[in-house]
Amino acid sequence: MDLTIDIGNTACKYFLFEEGQIVAHGSEMGHNLSGLLDWLDGTLPQRAIICSVVDLPQEARESINALPCPVLHFNHTTPVPIKNCYRTPATLGLDRLAAAVGAWAQHQGKPLLIIDAGSCITFDFVSPQGEYLGGNIAPGLHARLQSIGDYFPRLPLVDAEGDVPALGYDTTTAIRAGAIEGIRHEIEGYIHHFRQKYEDLLVFLTGGDHFCFDETTKSIIFADQFLVARGLHCILGYTQTKK
Repeated sequence: MDLTIDIGNTACKYFLFEEGQIVAHGSEMGHNLSGLLDWLDGTLPQRAIICSVVDLPQEARESINALPCPVLHFNHTTPVPIKNCYRTPATLGLDRLAAAVGAWAQHQGKPLLIIDAGSCITFDFVSPQGEYLGGNIAPGLHARLQSIGDYFPRLPLVDAEGDVPALGYDTTTAIRAGAIEGIRHEIEGYIHHFRQKYEDLLVFLTGGDHFCFDETTKSIIFADQFLVARGLHCILGYTQTKK
């Protein structure tokens, strides 16, 4: 049994894999991994991999050291099964690279657009030859809503939950619809752009925020909230074959 740990900007996620399948998953807010050992509840993984986009606090390092198995700390020097063509690989978000590997592992030989709609929205592309060619970063939904409240004092801070009309009928719905519909059109624009170059494009959508798309767009999207975890598990196995 394998353990993957994904520490993001706001939360930690952990997964247990057995024979390539996710058999359990959990999460906690923050970066301390204070609930990890309790969540394992005596389960003894044979190996583990950790991916973090933040500097690990001491409490998290202690929890990792207490694990009863070898732990691979994923970084930009870790071997991966795709070619990383990013000009500054040390600055590439490890979660972005892991998601790209997770998509490639499921559909090798296809052009892949990986969209992660979380704190930020990232758009990453893998060529049919298995080359990670780079990507773009944009503010996520909550960042957009928060920025309106921060930069425009006369406008309210609006929650993401609520009515999303095609045209806002008051200031609250105008802000919410502007952010959500703006992101939807942004995502569809990226998909249209890449489909003009790659007719057989496949799109992977992951992350915590969800958006509604028309049927044509939905037909080529694979929604996979565990894409980063699958990529980390693939990388963990790949490093074993390289030893």
